[in-house]
Amino acid sequence: MKFSPPAPPNRRQLLQLGGISVLGLGLPELLRASPGGGNGPRRGKPKSCIFIVQYGGCSKIDSFDMKPDAPAEIRGAFKPIATAVPGVRICEHLPRLARLADRYCLVRSMTHGDPNHDGGMHVCMTGHSRPAESTPYYGSVVAKLCPPTGNVPPYVWLQNIAGDVQPRYLTGGFLGAAYAPLRVGTDLDNPSAPGFKVKSFDPPADVPTPRLLDRQRLLARVESTQPASGADAANMEKYREKAVDLLTGPEARVAFDLDRESARTRDRYGRHPLGQNLLLARRLVEAGTRLVSVTAWTGLPPGEAFRNVQTWDMHGTGPGLGSIFGSTAFGLSWALPRVDEAVSALLSDLEDRGLLETTLVVLVGEFGRTPRVSGEGRDHWPACYSALLAGAGIRGGAVYGASDKIAAYVKDNPVSPEDFGATLFHALDVAPETKLGSDGFTRAISAGKPVLDLFGS
Repeated sequence: MKFSPPAPPNRRQLLQLGGISVLGLGLPELLRASPGGGNGPRRGKPKSCIFIVQYGGCSKIDSFDMKPDAPAEIRGAFKPIATAVPGVRICEHLPRLARLADRYCLVRSMTHGDPNHDGGMHVCMTGHSRPAESTPYYGSVVAKLCPPTGNVPPYVWLQNIAGDVQPRYLTGGFLGAAYAPLRVGTDLDNPSAPGFKVKSFDPPADVPTPRLLDRQRLLARVESTQPASGADAANMEKYREKAVDLLTGPEARVAFDLDRESARTRDRYGRHPLGQNLLLARRLVEAGTRLVSVTAWTGLPPGEAFRNVQTWDMHGTGPGLGSIFGSTAFGLSWALPRVDEAVSALLSDLEDRGLLETTLVVLVGEFGRTPRVSGEGRDHWPACYSALLAGAGIRGGAVYGASDKIAAYVKDNPVSPEDFGATLFHALDVAPETKLGSDGFTRAISAGKPVLDLFGS
């Protein structure tokens, strides 16, 4: 029998096998570029968001909503201090943020009903009180509707989340993998570590850049002789081109390179995970990334062993984490000063660079902590907690909503996850009623109404 060599694969077969892989790439997780359509920003300059997640649930009564007249077991160990805004007081461990209080708004009436880290995080990051398993996070929606303004990923997540939260944050939900974030930094391997380098844009060792470009040109010739049609093929082509651009172009590499910052600037943000991640977040939005989520892990005190990145889950001595008021990695005397250092540096830096008016900064956890201290800690409490918002039209120096006299329940102007999500989209100039849905068009991205009182001078 005469042997006949197999015919070369046609264009569609190459794509089905993974055209990107033919180039020696495995980068669909880097692309996040909208393949077309969608409702983008409505007006003005493109907006971005830095969403700082106080994973574990920050105690509002020990930070931004203190109750100094409550009994000792409620008010805790810290004292309030005056801020730049008359009548507004926050924790003594936040002196830099106290001086910048005219730059941000405090929302003291956040509320929802899920007291678990997994469910609470899903609520917090989707803006839905009862999200479906596949409901996408804010960043995925923004990546879908608002392409980046430069050759950078539109959605990035800095620092991991620990295992008691399902890894939904690494997916795009029903929008698909094309709208998942590029995640940078895991546990101790993060931008605050000496010599840390982002390796996501490095091609495989056996595929140097010239060979990569040769493969792209070869595949392009195949496609030109055997054209294919259909949205899938067009989308894959865009993804492949974007992957090559990211690998061979300088923009993404430069944006992720913290070594380009001066030692003085890096010191200003703080030489800890939160500080360096927020500096990296500033670089990314400056380069065109549309939403950066940052896990607010504040690192380890000298000599303390690593446990996980769940800084704000301060139950106290029961789990062996030390007092909520202490100086361990799970104590507010350690965590709050680092938030103060890093977030104040971020707000000032964004303002100095003319970026604050186009960058929404959010600081919030998946819920708050109980009013009463028990076992030197506070437990989960979603009924009432606080958030800090700044930039992108947010009215500085304002306080919205109020808790009751022991910060247990909302007293005035409750803000639901839906309304908070609508507010976020409004700040980014995306209409909350924009239709998306798992089928692409039947469900609004938010069921809430933006809290318009947060905006304006």
